Amino acid sequence: MRVIEQVPVRGRTSLLARQAGGALGEAVLAAVVAVGVTAVGLMAFSMVHWPAFNSSNVTRALTTVGQVFAAVLVIAAIWLTRVRRWPWVAKLLTWGGISTFVTVTLGMPLAATKLYLYGVSVDQEFRTEYLTRLTDSAALHDMTYADLPPFYPAGWFWIGGRVANLLGMPGWEAFKPYAIGSLAVASVIGYVLWSKLIRAEWAIAVSATVTAVAVAYAAPEAYSAVLVILLPPVLVLAWGALYRPLERSVWRDPASVEMETVAAEVNSPATDAVSGTAGGWGAVVGTGLFIGLSATFYTLYTAVAAFAVVLMALIAAGLAVRARYVANQARREGDSGSAWRAAAQPILRLIVIGAIAMLIGLIVYVPFLIELLGGGTRFKGSAFHYLPESGAELPLPMVDFSLLGALCLLGTVWLVLRAGSSRRAQSLGIGVVAIYLWTLLSMVATAAGTTLLSFRLEPVLQVLLAAAGAFGFVEGARAIYQALNEPPRFRALAAALAVLGALAFTQNIPRVLTAEITVAYTDTDGNGDRADKRNPSPVWFYRQIDAALQAQTGRPRADSVVLTADTSFLSFYPYYGFQALTSHYANPLADFAARADTIGRWSKLDSSTALLDALGKCPWRAPDAFLFRRAGDEYTLKLSRDVYPNDPNVERYTVSFPKKLFTDPRFTVTDIGPFTLVTVR
Repeated sequence: MRVIEQVPVRGRTSLLARQAGGALGEAVLAAVVAVGVTAVGLMAFSMVHWPAFNSSNVTRALTTVGQVFAAVLVIAAIWLTRVRRWPWVAKLLTWGGISTFVTVTLGMPLAATKLYLYGVSVDQEFRTEYLTRLTDSAALHDMTYADLPPFYPAGWFWIGGRVANLLGMPGWEAFKPYAIGSLAVASVIGYVLWSKLIRAEWAIAVSATVTAVAVAYAAPEAYSAVLVILLPPVLVLAWGALYRPLERSVWRDPASVEMETVAAEVNSPATDAVSGTAGGWGAVVGTGLFIGLSATFYTLYTAVAAFAVVLMALIAAGLAVRARYVANQARREGDSGSAWRAAAQPILRLIVIGAIAMLIGLIVYVPFLIELLGGGTRFKGSAFHYLPESGAELPLPMVDFSLLGALCLLGTVWLVLRAGSSRRAQSLGIGVVAIYLWTLLSMVATAAGTTLLSFRLEPVLQVLLAAAGAFGFVEGARAIYQALNEPPRFRALAAALAVLGALAFTQNIPRVLTAEITVAYTDTDGNGDRADKRNPSPVWFYRQIDAALQAQTGRPRADSVVLTADTSFLSFYPYYGFQALTSHYANPLADFAARADTIGRWSKLDSSTALLDALGKCPWRAPDAFLFRRAGDEYTLKLSRDVYPNDPNVERYTVSFPKKLFTDPRFTVTDIGPFTLVTVR
């Protein structure tokens, strides 16, 4: 084992700054290229009148052509890297190839619609509402409820809202290009990070693999998919920060306050150790920054990433204690205290990682924590009350009969075989173990009446195993090549198999996303259009409702609260809502159940005067308007209640308001299509 002495602290700090600055600069350049590719690609797609994806194969065919072009760019980059020619050209080709792949794979099937995957349906309704809220204002605010700070992290939506505001686009329309662009940026930044950790040509291959799997299985939830793409290299980085085995430590006279530490850190393909010239503190800072950024984007993945890093720290501490104990025994020393002190290093680094992450995460959580700790509102939510069938089973993608299943199986084999010799395998393997432990804990939590939403971790598991599969393919092919006495055409054969497998997987992605793409064409957008040219839904009347609301209230949209069950109206226009559609996406400070009870009591009042009096005594900001559906002599709202542990976990029910409740002159009643708008003066 080769021994590398650590440089002095001052020199280490300078080296760390140079390394971090170089990596950051490269990441910025990569992001600029990705944004440029996405912008040009989506603009070009929008200039042609394409048929709908769900009624024609034209856009599917052009998607395949674009994917082949992206693959050519990536292959050229790998070749240039292997022959060590024009390194910056290779980087540009990689950035361009990966971002082109993301843009074409998602942008071309959606070219004839202004909506993103899943349109404005189901969960995408709330995400669009959040982006619309933060397009209207840069202030951190709950997506639905007036006078409440956000509970769900605003990071991805805040950036998107500012981009939409800068471009003068409504939030709902900016959602698609922003989602695709952010995925492209995350993909090239992921490559930059990989390239600082492993061999350059391997970095290109594994980045392309991770991107393809993430686009196929994580893209509908774009704000979490960007974290899925970055998590595999971050786990490798975190393991390099926490597990830094010492070959020997030479302690001098304590009075001299000098310590010479000799680290057993090897930067060679045989052992996969990360070079320790900066003492691993760059990896500490990078890991902390990622977890902090993750906290501003998506709470669940932040918790899982932190769980994996804590698990790494415990394993690293245990290995450090064991190594020091073995060394002491070899020297016939009985100092068990020094063995346990060896655990201090990974624990200290874990604390630093946690401190960095908390400082960044507080950017979005401070307003919520202030409101919560102020004691003026109750915390009561049901975000974890969901247990689909997939959450009641261990995800085992490696046994699926598919290309992804084969890749995950290869990754599983590689993780097991290389667990003792590869830091990459160790880090990815710990990540996989963390996901399975989280899944089991989620199942146990069902006995306590909640879950840990483990079903949402399947894309993360798929990406980790796919990354391992990419390494397994490369190393397995190399082992076979050497075992067969290096036949001259074997490398070409392995490369051809890799390309064929990649193209077979990528051209199937639109089929994997067929349901999500179809909804984007069948939903009615904010302009009242359906991209498949069928008759629009009642969303078509939203523009008239918005115009009537502004004319009757005389206030900006964000100064009005609307009680409606058609909450997609709030996805297109930044009015506040009195009640969210379901409790699972409602702010826990909003007291969803109590609001529902209040609405029910209002519907049972017997006069306009009684209703106006009840609105005046409302413990929350009362509605300035009601948006109902009509049903005979009544106005109706279709509300919901949490019925967990049942699956589905939401029960819909109807609340009916007699029309006589709105006969007072202080109510203005306007019929618009199937809706009735009632404004309060």
